[in-house]
Amino acid sequence: MLKRTPLAIAALLAITITQTVLADTPYWYDDYSTAVRTATNEGRMLLIYFRDEDQTKQAEFQRVLDDPKVAELLNNYILAELPIDATVGTKSGTTKLMSHDSFQHMAGQPGIAIVDYVDSQDETYGYVVSQFPFRDRRVRSIQQMQTILSLPRGSLTQRTLIYAVRMHPERPRSTNGAFRRLLAVATFQHSRLQARMQLQGHHSWESRFHQLSGQLPGHMLPTEVCAESWPGQNLEDAAIECVHSWRHSSGHWSAVSADNTYYAYDMKRGNNGIWYATGIFAKNR
Repeated sequence: MLKRTPLAIAALLAITITQTVLADTPYWYDDYSTAVRTATNEGRMLLIYFRDEDQTKQAEFQRVLDDPKVAELLNNYILAELPIDATVGTKSGTTKLMSHDSFQHMAGQPGIAIVDYVDSQDETYGYVVSQFPFRDRRVRSIQQMQTILSLPRGSLTQRTLIYAVRMHPERPRSTNGAFRRLLAVATFQHSRLQARMQLQGHHSWESRFHQLSGQLPGHMLPTEVCAESWPGQNLEDAAIECVHSWRHSSGHWSAVSADNTYYAYDMKRGNNGIWYATGIFAKNR
């Protein structure tokens, strides 16, 4: 039997360490169709990095992606890195991916988009559930990426508003609990109602309160907050504005800041260009 010399053992250790590092290094696809197929087969979220062609910006964002905590979170996703003019095949030929309505909130800018391929039975399956362009040509920070990558599963509007809450400098605690589908449905319905009425308010809250109370476990009681954006704001700016509005109302902010067992947020845009937001929370009283 051959004996392994210290040099040979050191070489084997080096190979093992290298393999471990490579296994922990996120892999980025450069083909959209392949990335979608992989995400579908594995039942995972697909994160798309629409690359800025400015090499300085690329290097800056790469440093964010190389952050250990960000890299660890990226391992939960199937990853694709594409140029902003990437095309995809259709029945009629090829089309620019960013031109599709699904990516309208990217506004043709570099940034991050996430598509949900986790569970084909879910309403969000196959939909773009996050769109975070690089604002003012600034790449997303480490903190922003950690927040984006840690959002609960939900719709685009739900996740964007939750992101805005979590990124507020005062770190309100309302999203520290569990994202509850029961409450998510209620926030969707009420945000849609406000948008249709083009009027912010707790319309029919008494009825909604009793309905939710009857379906919540134990002695939990729901609490609701509402807000509206300025006309014409984009999705992310509108979400930030709604959180800003809550901050300037002591009653609303106490609810947004409190710890909750369950929570949900959503927002919908009215024909007047105003986004209407709702947050509903539940905890034992």
